[in-house]
Amino acid sequence: MQLPFSDSDHVIEQRLGCSIREYFEREGEARFRDIEESVIDELTLAPSGVLSTGGGVVLRPNNRQHLRERTHVIYLNSVPDELFRRLRHDKNRPLLQVADPLQRLRDLYTQRDPLYRETSHFNIDTGRPSVASLVNMIMMQLELSGVSLPS
Repeated sequence: MQLPFSDSDHVIEQRLGCSIREYFEREGEARFRDIEESVIDELTLAPSGVLSTGGGVVLRPNNRQHLRERTHVIYLNSVPDELFRRLRHDKNRPLLQVADPLQRLRDLYTQRDPLYRETSHFNIDTGRPSVASLVNMIMMQLELSGVSLPS
């Protein structure tokens, strides 16, 4: 079974005609969050399949409400040290282009973790499992909770 997949950041970049990083540098985070909020509203109106979002999506109350009420939110929780290991060479994340990206990740985690917990229906600590193991954990959580998935 393969579910349809949407990535809100990809949709945003298509609309902007440039990368999120470029837009962030040119217009700032607040303008980006306005566009993100509009896209999340649209993508959650008729959810079908899997929706991947950017990490800061939970900063806006409207996004949290739309995600919580219109979808099944799975919070893939990773601790800052693990995120740093995965992202330390990624130059496309505007919020991590700072002198101390690990501390920035810790600060973002402190701010965002409670918002994700408020928004999510399921919390999964990712650690370092394989993609297949992670997918199995997600599917098991959904099945145990009675969420019906397309065949």
